[in-house]
Amino acid sequence: MRQALAGILLCGFILSAAGSALAQVSGSGLPLPRFVSLRAGEVNLRTGPGVQYPVDWVYRKSGLPLEVIAEYKAWRKVRDWEGAQGWVHQTMLSSKRTFIVTGISRDVRAKASAKSAIVAQVQSNVSGRLLACPGASTFCRVEVEGFDGWLNRADFWGILKGEAFE
Repeated sequence: MRQALAGILLCGFILSAAGSALAQVSGSGLPLPRFVSLRAGEVNLRTGPGVQYPVDWVYRKSGLPLEVIAEYKAWRKVRDWEGAQGWVHQTMLSSKRTFIVTGISRDVRAKASAKSAIVAQVQSNVSGRLLACPGASTFCRVEVEGFDGWLNRADFWGILKGEAFE
């Protein structure tokens, strides 16, 4: 009896481990966490990974940045700049990098320096495109509302700490 129970428990453990591995394999294989943006102008944020789950929120602006924190098959668990979390279908997401301004009005500068000339001032919750974030710099090159310049990493949400890309 004990051997049979031990065998059942062992089989359950193996199946559980295999299920976890399968869930991981069935995602994109891309690193987590990572940033993406909304592809469409109307995207449902659901309470779970499937259309059977209720819509918790509807985003109504394409290009907003989201942080992917988990994956399940074609669904991505995301977090927004305000901390809200939920599930979005992968077809509603783009790999284009964007950002959203946090805090108060922020200065976009001509060069990657706090002493550089101001090209534009952008208000809180304005979003734009991330063009490059050199690893050795505290600034990222951005495009926002027709202006191209440099924005301090501390002034926006949409990049991982220490992340660099060209």
